Amino acid sequence: MTDTIKKVCVIGAGTMGAGIAAQVANAGVPVLLLDIVPKEGGRNAIAESAVAKMLKTDPAPFMSTRAANLVETGNIEDHLDKIAECDWVIEAVIERLDIKQNLYARIEAVKRAGTAVSSNTSTIPLANLVEGRSEGFKRDFLITHFFNPPRYMRLLEIVAGPESDPGVVGKVQAFADIALGKTVVRAKDTPGFIANRIGTYWIQLGINNAIDLGLTVEQADAVAGAPMGVPKTGIFGLVDLVGIDLMPHLKASLTSTLPKNDPYQAIARDIPLIEKMISEGYTGRKGKGGFYRMNREKGKQLEAVDLQTGEYRPKAKAYAPAGPAGKGDLRALAETKGKLGDYAWAVLSGTLAYAAALVPEGADDVVAIDDAMKLGYNWKAGPFEMIDKLGAKYLVDRLEAEGKAVPEVLRTAGDRTFYRIESGKRQFLGLDGEYHDVVRAEGVLRLADLKLSSKPLLKNASAALWDVGDGVVCLEFTGKMNALDGEVMKLIGQAIPLVAQNYKALVVYNDADSFSAGANLGLAVFAVNIAAWSEIEKLVAGGQMAYKALKYAPFPVVSAPAGLAVGGGCEILLHSDAIQAHAELYTGLVECGVGLIPGWGGNGEMLDRWRKAPGMPNGPMPAVAKVFEMVSTATVSKSAQQAKELMFLRPEDGITMNRDRLLFDAKQKALALADGYQPPEPPTFRLPGESGRVGLNMAAEGFRKRGMATDYDMVVSDSLATVLSGGDFDYVDTVTEADLLTLERQQFMQRVRDKRTIARVEHMLETGKPLRN
Repeated sequence: MTDTIKKVCVIGAGTMGAGIAAQVANAGVPVLLLDIVPKEGGRNAIAESAVAKMLKTDPAPFMSTRAANLVETGNIEDHLDKIAECDWVIEAVIERLDIKQNLYARIEAVKRAGTAVSSNTSTIPLANLVEGRSEGFKRDFLITHFFNPPRYMRLLEIVAGPESDPGVVGKVQAFADIALGKTVVRAKDTPGFIANRIGTYWIQLGINNAIDLGLTVEQADAVAGAPMGVPKTGIFGLVDLVGIDLMPHLKASLTSTLPKNDPYQAIARDIPLIEKMISEGYTGRKGKGGFYRMNREKGKQLEAVDLQTGEYRPKAKAYAPAGPAGKGDLRALAETKGKLGDYAWAVLSGTLAYAAALVPEGADDVVAIDDAMKLGYNWKAGPFEMIDKLGAKYLVDRLEAEGKAVPEVLRTAGDRTFYRIESGKRQFLGLDGEYHDVVRAEGVLRLADLKLSSKPLLKNASAALWDVGDGVVCLEFTGKMNALDGEVMKLIGQAIPLVAQNYKALVVYNDADSFSAGANLGLAVFAVNIAAWSEIEKLVAGGQMAYKALKYAPFPVVSAPAGLAVGGGCEILLHSDAIQAHAELYTGLVECGVGLIPGWGGNGEMLDRWRKAPGMPNGPMPAVAKVFEMVSTATVSKSAQQAKELMFLRPEDGITMNRDRLLFDAKQKALALADGYQPPEPPTFRLPGESGRVGLNMAAEGFRKRGMATDYDMVVSDSLATVLSGGDFDYVDTVTEADLLTLERQQFMQRVRDKRTIARVEHMLETGKPLRN
């Protein structure tokens, strides 16, 4: 169904509209970006400047600079007729009903019948938007509420009207899901829809109660942050991030559109401190600061605003409640004595009761509510998942004891949970009081779902092997940040004969946000501290053997990475027959940043890729120089598309836009490779030898002279240059893959014995930042 949308038009080149256009381009689909004709400058200046700005923005709206070539800019006076070429028109102009309605009249005059038209509004009811339009226009109209920034926020709320054509809505939903990578939640035509309505209530409730209970912003954020399973920024930190000046607009919109008896009306109030902050330019991170700020006049001192006086003071350390209350036990948190517990209960009970009241007003079931809050506000658990942790009956009893309203859905639950596992399937409690299966869309496969009805084929402390059906197994990393160690290598060794005998293919995948942060550095430091050099070398050699065993296994290996895949996590990708990557892939060989070099075969794999790259000049140095440049500077891709440009992914490797579809797509790729599969032939190399090493070091010396490399960077880069140039081999010699692995091990062990490397590793573990020694 996605092939029915071949070109998109976005009208409104502000932050949201431009970001939506960029995501369409990221999907490889041409997009027309239009705005008004400005009073000064070129007629297309607004749209053109939006694209230029996005090319300089970090984090980048475009997954590759090449994607910008798919954005055609124009204006609504000269180019509105080009809508006739488009299959979907997205309106993202200012939130004024009259402006939107006037624009729709003009769109209707030029669009084709069946072309979807949607508004990105978050505040105006659909019925008001299409008032006065023809029946045909109403059939093609819907609301598609994207979240900012559109590239990174997975949630898309879709609202269909009573006259919307299900076929048109389905076409847009399928495209948004598969091409744009969105998790679509169907919301009803109510003010604020789902996520913003609950989110705004939660934020307002949190601010009100912090002021009323006399908490500091630090105390409030320490309680209504990580302990609740919501963003660790807490409420005040989150408002700083999204912009304090948005709050009055959201309040005005909701109070004017919500019924007078809605609970939000009772808590919506003007806060003089916030009005003062906005008037003085303290609008959050985009302004001079917000509830928190950095005072550069005092040596970049972190400060927080006093909620009572409005004055800034040094930021104080605030601690979450001790014990289970600070570690996700919501009932323990709600029962904490003192004002911190009072605050926790006020925010939790109010927000969860409000969310519960939106079924079925705002959404048909609890799953939609939970998905919206997890994806739109980055909550670890949705409101009903949180109610399950707290206990629905417990919540009802306390609400009744306080004389507060109890939503009907909570009474329906009684002493039951909203979710349960039955016969290996996840189920949710419906409004009818019965449990129903959580149904995944076709093409969605989650490892977490499979685990509900199966046991691992193999398992140890750091990895597991799962049967994912149709003769395919999945290798899952399970350690912290999915770091790699000897246990992972051991399980790989056990998996290969098992898969070879009983299965068709292997997929390397996990559900975590990070595919793998590389080798377990903490384990390496421990081994160094006890001078266990032989154990370290054994780990290096074991990783090399395991990765090469995967590469030459008698079955295809497909890696399916998402998020961070660096160091050893990148090297396993390089040894795979194919990669099916999530679009948000951040991969690279980063070992030089901690004073090491890639040690599990990554150097040779990258050399082999770059020497075969289209347009790469012949001779021993071009590929060597390119790999040296990338690895020595710890280059990491900022998307899967950029990973292709850097050759971490091959041109034929696949990219999946929707994270929930990644495992399914990888499995299909593995099955396609399995028929008639033959392992690759080991490569051989002609490398430049000593002269090449000298040339690479001369290039690195130029960086050192410009202050871009330290003295120890030169030592590390020399180890890398030694491997990439072939050590004592010369250009006339044939260098085998095994020869390169030996060079890797030798140079890795030299670097790991150096105290300066250990200082770098320890600093990275402690701070998460590189040490420039």
